[in-house]
Amino acid sequence: MSASAPSLAPSRGTAPQRDPHARARLGGLLVALVIAWPMLVLAEFKPWALFTSGNLAVMGGFLAGFLPPDGSPAFLALLAKATLETLAMATAGTALAFVIAVPLAFVTTRALSVSRIGPGPGGVRAGVVRQAARSLLMVLRAIPEIVWALIFVRALGLGPAAGVLALAITYGGMLGKVYAEILESTDTRPARALLEAGSGRIAALCYGLLPNSAQELASYTVYRWECAVRASVVMGFVGAGGLGQLMDQSMKMLNGGEASSILLVFLALVLLADALSNMLRRLLA
Repeated sequence: MSASAPSLAPSRGTAPQRDPHARARLGGLLVALVIAWPMLVLAEFKPWALFTSGNLAVMGGFLAGFLPPDGSPAFLALLAKATLETLAMATAGTALAFVIAVPLAFVTTRALSVSRIGPGPGGVRAGVVRQAARSLLMVLRAIPEIVWALIFVRALGLGPAAGVLALAITYGGMLGKVYAEILESTDTRPARALLEAGSGRIAALCYGLLPNSAQELASYTVYRWECAVRASVVMGFVGAGGLGQLMDQSMKMLNGGEASSILLVFLALVLLADALSNMLRRLLA
């Protein structure tokens, strides 16, 4: 006679299982509420004001002016030109930011630090250079691109050139910081083995770090290009050209149809960036 399998069902007298971290999570939630509440008060966060009768009527009238979108040939020609300017501004700015970010990320990442292998000459100098590069990245990303755009518009005049330089400076700092963090968070053992075997830092980067982090690096770069498209629209309001400048003109003329057409094109650009990111991730898989 074979022995019966043990029953997995809990017995009637067994106490129900409880989350051992329930109190810690509840305490963390209470602390977050205590911190968030005065912040919301200082920010004058009152979402219920949106649903008053007067505000609903104003918002309804404003949104009704966006329909139907403007499809006149003359405006579509202006819209196509502004779209090309926005794409050119975002692409050129991201490309220049990439040129700035790659060497700075290469210098600041600790995964490629030869001094971490063992004691040797140059450790102090490498630490000073790395800290200086990190400080430069912090300065580059600390100033918003809209401020740089205002400065370059005064220096270069109206047009997308000011937006390209503004994006290159600010996004160069952002890309450099995130690139370094991605390289440090991946598996660094192949790169360390190459460095210990006498390989150069560039070879350790190409053969030790990039194979495991290429997908994430490409995905973040495309995401930052998508952010550059949005930032290009915002900088257009200060004279940097593109869709933002056209949107500014339409809003000042209270032409909701033109504004809705611009928003539809902007949505299409975001969808394009998302599709491009997915395609690159599949190619690098």
